[in-house]
Amino acid sequence: MATGTEPQLNTGPQPGGVRGGTRAAIAEPHLRKDRWWLAPAVTAFGLLAFVVYSTWRAFANTDYYAAPYVSPFYSPCLADNCHTMKGGPNFGLLGDWWGLSPALIILIFPLGFRLTCYYYRKAYYRGFWASPPACAVAEPHKKYTGETRFPLILQNIHRYFFYAAVLVALILTWDTLLGFRDEHYEWGHMGLGTVVFLVNIVLIWAYTLSCHSCRHIVGGRLKHFSKHPVRYRMWGWVGKLNARHMQLAWASLISVALADFYVYLVATGAFTDPRFF
Repeated sequence: MATGTEPQLNTGPQPGGVRGGTRAAIAEPHLRKDRWWLAPAVTAFGLLAFVVYSTWRAFANTDYYAAPYVSPFYSPCLADNCHTMKGGPNFGLLGDWWGLSPALIILIFPLGFRLTCYYYRKAYYRGFWASPPACAVAEPHKKYTGETRFPLILQNIHRYFFYAAVLVALILTWDTLLGFRDEHYEWGHMGLGTVVFLVNIVLIWAYTLSCHSCRHIVGGRLKHFSKHPVRYRMWGWVGKLNARHMQLAWASLISVALADFYVYLVATGAFTDPRFF
């Protein structure tokens, strides 16, 4: 029996989503009074800053090697136009490749891993596409298809980019070891750049291993953890890292940019790498 106090529903043509015709007619788009827009705005600014910087460095095709350091954006050097100083790595596997910067070839794999990462999806979905911009705040789109159509369906290949990310981390580990040389490529030395590269590779490994795909590979599809004690312990370790996946994602993003910038400063002569021993 109607009492006359029930909420009135929209019955006319309405857009989909939270403003659909089957939902209560509320004039306000949301009822939040806090600065809900601040978090997605900061996220968008941080990601945009990295995109601008990495794009500049990738197309620069110069100042990415300062013995014994090679920029993580350009490692390993794959093309003939990857000119390095004496003794620098130059594999020349892809030839001149139309004169493109080798960083444009190399960055496909770590960027593919990050772009399809579960945390970064949340970050740029909210920061750039407002999908949704914050909890309890409606997204401005008329319909939602999720990751079922091109190009977002490509997010499902994240697990394969994980294998590429492990390979990249191994290469950067080798570059870090090479940092224990001096400018004459003699071992047993250490500079500030070595410390920068050490911090970077620790964060890179922590972020890579904290990946949800890594957690599934280590402990997924196990019906009885008691029968797999080693994998269970590894799953626990990865799980602890996974709980800090967001923090590790930002820390490693900043560290890899700083490592590249450090090499740039040394290569251009703007800064001299201090040697500790």
